[in-house]
Amino acid sequence: MLSSLSLLIGYRFSRSRKRNQLVSFISISSMIGIAFGVSVIIVGLSAMNGFERELNHRVLSVIPHGEFEGVRGPIQDWPKMIEKVDQFQDVLAAAPYVRFVALAENGQQLKAVEVRGVEPVSEDGVSDLSKYISGESWKNFVPGKKQIILGQGVAQKLAIKTGDFLTLMVPEKKSGSGLLKSPQRIRLQVSGLLKLHGQIDHNLVLIPLADAQQYTGIGSAVSGISVKVSDVFRASEIVREVGRQLEQYVYLTSWQRKYGYLYRDIQLVRTILYLVMFLVIGVASFNLVSTLTMAVKDRASEIAILRTMGASDHLIRLIFMWQGVFSGVFGSLAGSAAGIAISFNLTHIIQWMERLFHHHFLSGDIYFVDFLPSQVRTEDVLMVSVTAIVLSLVATLYPASRANRLNPASVLSSK
Repeated sequence: MLSSLSLLIGYRFSRSRKRNQLVSFISISSMIGIAFGVSVIIVGLSAMNGFERELNHRVLSVIPHGEFEGVRGPIQDWPKMIEKVDQFQDVLAAAPYVRFVALAENGQQLKAVEVRGVEPVSEDGVSDLSKYISGESWKNFVPGKKQIILGQGVAQKLAIKTGDFLTLMVPEKKSGSGLLKSPQRIRLQVSGLLKLHGQIDHNLVLIPLADAQQYTGIGSAVSGISVKVSDVFRASEIVREVGRQLEQYVYLTSWQRKYGYLYRDIQLVRTILYLVMFLVIGVASFNLVSTLTMAVKDRASEIAILRTMGASDHLIRLIFMWQGVFSGVFGSLAGSAAGIAISFNLTHIIQWMERLFHHHFLSGDIYFVDFLPSQVRTEDVLMVSVTAIVLSLVATLYPASRANRLNPASVLSSK
């Protein structure tokens, strides 16, 4: 009964139109501060969730989880090595590849690229490249047809589109020496584009495995073996374990070595956002201290009347605690609604701002995605909202206890 009475009186105090104008202004400012802090933190956490999602579903689905490359040159007996690698329980699939650096030329446009020779059937086991390649080019990606698939960023740099021809300049070593010949110039037709909207687009081109072996002159050998593992976060450990069992000396590489910093950066920013959440919402919530302190002074006569009518210290304390919680709840709900609405449309908002200012905020040749992703998680919204309400409740403790110390006789006599 006391709780319902204190809730009713606290609500009427907070909604009353006869309040001091300064108290009303500070109270509204506190709620706006809480709402702003909650919305900003939800948007920030949603952006970090989006980056993590894109790293998992876009980058890690395309790049190999691990690679084995020959120390003493190309791997000759690679079918036997794949058979050996496939025996390990943590290895889901393995595929051969040939990798080299070349110069792509189209008219006056030049671009240094990483050329990767792949076998479509085997490559589908270790990556999802085919999902990001336009048209039917992946199904028709067979050797002997002078085909090449370009990353979208490479195609834009060379001002070239599907169906056009380009020249690929491949370095060639002299036999018996480490010197280079004049590069061989190979005329290839662009059969498709790889559209990942990120850094990989600006560096990678694909050709059939047999064509890559022919251009590099390594015969039936391959540069290395790529693998897909069961647990991406144990990729380095699994690759080392497999590498120790191979008969040939190989270089061991995992995605964590090349892209692991992205995960660490995302987790670091997320931790910083949690800290900022407590600071921003805490500052906004503790503005309620001054608001309720002034409210206690403004409502001194009402408090005195309640005390003369038999109201207990506990009831008086709960009245002002409820009044502070109302501000926290309203601010939290408003901030959550605004944060969720912005987060769901964050990618489109940033794209609109890019068109407005004629500036691209995330460049695809630098970052692993060229857009700002967003993903709203219910647990993040609940955590931020509950934090705001709890801090608002904590902020009411001092003003509520001060209301208990008012002397009804002195207050009413001064009136």
